[in-house]
Amino acid sequence: MPSSGEPCSSSYTHPQIKHIHALKTTLSVTVSVTTKTLQSSKILKLLQIFCLQCVTNGNCASNLSPHEVSYINLPNVQNQISPLILSFGASDPVAATGIHADLASFAAMGCYGLPVMTAILTGDTSQIDDLHPLDGDLVDEQARTVLEDMQVLAFKIGQVGSVENVTVIAEIVSDYPELPLVLDPFNAALAEQGPEAEDLVLAIRELLIPQANLLMISAVELSRLAETWKDSSDTETETRADANVQTEDLADDVMTLIESGCEYILVTGTAGETGEVVNTLYNESGAVRRDAWQRLPGSHAGAGSTLSAAIAALLANGLEIPEAVLEAQEFTHAALSHSQRLGMGRLIPDRYFWARETEQTTL
Repeated sequence: MPSSGEPCSSSYTHPQIKHIHALKTTLSVTVSVTTKTLQSSKILKLLQIFCLQCVTNGNCASNLSPHEVSYINLPNVQNQISPLILSFGASDPVAATGIHADLASFAAMGCYGLPVMTAILTGDTSQIDDLHPLDGDLVDEQARTVLEDMQVLAFKIGQVGSVENVTVIAEIVSDYPELPLVLDPFNAALAEQGPEAEDLVLAIRELLIPQANLLMISAVELSRLAETWKDSSDTETETRADANVQTEDLADDVMTLIESGCEYILVTGTAGETGEVVNTLYNESGAVRRDAWQRLPGSHAGAGSTLSAAIAALLANGLEIPEAVLEAQEFTHAALSHSQRLGMGRLIPDRYFWARETEQTTL
């Protein structure tokens, strides 16, 4: 995968596909047992096997019917659990964005998502009509109850819903500074929520961004966020500036956020050639990688949610941030390439495209 800005292709091979295959095929097990063992085993319906002597020789000294033995008791095996990710986000009835989209992306990456609802969205595939925040105490209770019971390996924060929820979530994640935190709090499809919008952006900047290992934000959203620390004359100057100056200003804005404590920032939709979507990853040293993708036809919902959730899942699986960002982009581009028109509005990414491709191959 090139990082020099050349358009990337999407021949994505899913990292967990080998596990999915094992679940979808008939399990074949060869078990070597003696006739004496068969006759003395307790009959428990756990696993059906065939007598090895019958299979190989067609002749068995036991009294059991040829090619047939019953069930034997197997020793207990410790289950290897999937990485657990706690996700804060809104409930989207279309499941294009929010916690439902997170759960699909987590599962596609071999992880298990633990959803903490912060708000309820209303809308359809065409648009999001409104957002209804949940009470902060309810958000706190959801998260802390789960965290006391399960060993979480990563956090993902999406739409928070209210300033109160920002405060609650910030306190929760501050108790787990060792866990990777992916922050993707802005949704371009949702109109600004009245007079609280500015306070909400400021709270996110001051309380959540400094704790994030990775902030994902579009170039447009970054420009709006930068307005919270720039005066009006700076903003007017940038509006009239050429593309080169705007790119420099973008890098300056990124560095301001990194200096506040954020480790990495992935800016989506940065300047690129016509017909390309360019995403640039920054850390304290500057630009780490720049990936250009061919812009896909059609209007999509949930691309950002898919990307940030995939990054969180890959971090939970042990990847470093630059590698996780690259592989998550590959996955997202492939999911968008297989988007489905589920309603009359925008296309929805198919996070399980690899499973359908496997089914078609085996038919």
